[in-house]
Amino acid sequence: MHATQPSSGQRQPQWKVPQWKAVAAAALLAGGLLAGCTTAPADPQARAAYDEANDPLEPVNRALFEFHQVLDNFLLKPVAFVYSTLVPEPAREGVRNALLNLKTPVFLANDLMQGETMRAGDTLQRFAINSTIGVLGVFDAADKWFGIPRHTEDFGQTLAVWGSGEGPYLFIPVIGPSNPRDLVGLAADSAMDPLNWYLNNTDRQEWIYARTALTGIDARAELLETLDNLEKTSLDYYVTMRSVYRQRRADEIANRKPRQPSVSPTISQAADAGSEIEVKPAKQ
Repeated sequence: MHATQPSSGQRQPQWKVPQWKAVAAAALLAGGLLAGCTTAPADPQARAAYDEANDPLEPVNRALFEFHQVLDNFLLKPVAFVYSTLVPEPAREGVRNALLNLKTPVFLANDLMQGETMRAGDTLQRFAINSTIGVLGVFDAADKWFGIPRHTEDFGQTLAVWGSGEGPYLFIPVIGPSNPRDLVGLAADSAMDPLNWYLNNTDRQEWIYARTALTGIDARAELLETLDNLEKTSLDYYVTMRSVYRQRRADEIANRKPRQPSVSPTISQAADAGSEIEVKPAKQ
């Protein structure tokens, strides 16, 4: 008796790993760059400033930052400008709300992993309200009508709550300011996203790319004025970006209202990108 073979036209399910390999590769590349660390100064005051900056890879990071600026000026920023010009703000807000709503399972998982049960309850309520009354998350009915404000969580914050150190400051083109802990978190969030799993395992990877692209374009559009002002008012734009990023991440980890605007084009950080800029030395 012969085993029945599937016909050539019959599609068999093939489970695949979500598309986060590029982020993981970036993390490995960043780790490999550690060989280019600068030497810590011997002078006590200079050493204190060096430790405070937490940027032993500054020469490499600055080179990557300059490359990113060229890419941003000639591609990312123009695309974001066209998007913000052609798409009215109410529509952009609806897109942003829907994208954030789709990431609710990731926010919920990180709420729970951090032991934040009350915030997890808020996340569940927001998802239920916005997915129904809010028309698949386009309208933030949970905040406007029920007084349940938005919050976001990511695995980088979860690792910090678990006691993991941030590691050295890194600048990754397109991704922006980061560190090893947040790069690992970014990869983990992508891996745990159930929508990514579904799209991967139904051969709809193009929707993952479209979602990622739209997320990045919308986030960059939200930062047009913020980053322009930051660059114009900075004596050293690279140092200011580093300081603002580290302050903001410290506030996010502590569940405080961020004192700084987002300077990284991720959807979780672009939600309140227009907040006031107040540059102070980063402490973490």
